[in-house]
Amino acid sequence: MTTIRDVAKAAGVSTATVSAVVNSSAFVSDELRARVVAAIEALEYAPSSAAQSLKRGRSQLIAMVVADLANPFFHRIVCVAEAAVAAWGFSLVVFNSDEKPDAERRIIERVHALGCDGMILVPVGEPSQYRRRRNDAKRMPTLLFGRIVSDDTFDTVTIDNLAAGREVTNYLLDLGHRRIGSITGPLHLTTARERLEGMRQALGARRLSLDPARLRSGEFREDAAYSAALQLLGAPDRPSGLYVANGLMALGVMRALADLGLRCPTDISIVSTDTIPGIGGLRPRLTRTEHPAAEMTNEAVRLLVDRITRNKSAPPRNVIFQPALMVGDSCAPFEAGTPERSGAPLKEAG
Repeated sequence: MTTIRDVAKAAGVSTATVSAVVNSSAFVSDELRARVVAAIEALEYAPSSAAQSLKRGRSQLIAMVVADLANPFFHRIVCVAEAAVAAWGFSLVVFNSDEKPDAERRIIERVHALGCDGMILVPVGEPSQYRRRRNDAKRMPTLLFGRIVSDDTFDTVTIDNLAAGREVTNYLLDLGHRRIGSITGPLHLTTARERLEGMRQALGARRLSLDPARLRSGEFREDAAYSAALQLLGAPDRPSGLYVANGLMALGVMRALADLGLRCPTDISIVSTDTIPGIGGLRPRLTRTEHPAAEMTNEAVRLLVDRITRNKSAPPRNVIFQPALMVGDSCAPFEAGTPERSGAPLKEAG
């Protein structure tokens, strides 16, 4: 294997000069640089990345821990993040916690063992799990993506989930729907909890409240949402409108509608939150709020690299992106008295 000494001998220079050319760490005349570069190319010399990392005090590795790689949304942000970290001179290492807190804990330990320079984490555990990791965050910069915890330790990049829940619920209310249900994610996660709270805010503004009987958890999973929708929509007093709290669950709900023989929007109007590739191809086209996923990912990488290279002691930065309402064909005005839409109205608040 070619060594730095072989290059130095071939170029007729010292090993220090070769190192200066390779690492751009000191001035080298054009004539000497040309000789070193020619020797490197002739001998096919490849500097040791491990040695370079040791010298810099960094591994040039960024870890990304996502909640569910089967979810096309997370697959998309991984692709964007890979290109973004490469543009900053880093490499991406990807882990999948599969929405399991125990798996996430093991992954975080592995990330630290690898000596990664920083981590982008989509948290899946209870908030107390991350409060215990404050010292870890100080040792290795960590950014929380999409979901936050009740803590001021971490940089965060999120969507305005309250606004997302309000917007789609208001859209149903404006169409005359009052018997509105929801399929949520796990409510210990801020994304699920805040989207549901946004829905409640929209209802409360019109002196309405959500009937608990029309609320189900779909766990942010397609199959779980399918089962929840079979229960909720198979009941005689099913909702006339349904808010599904993410795009992957919306796919499960649409499958359940087909299996129940229900038509959207004739029998039920559906709205959702989230961006997953291909969801725009659903028929009917789904009315939804979308995340600017690429912009969020690029901003997350930028903040983390800045934290790694420049601002390790700066106060936490929290960036909140606004969702965009995309109106499709999955909703219709409520028509009172039709057999398929009969049932008790939402209860009035207080």
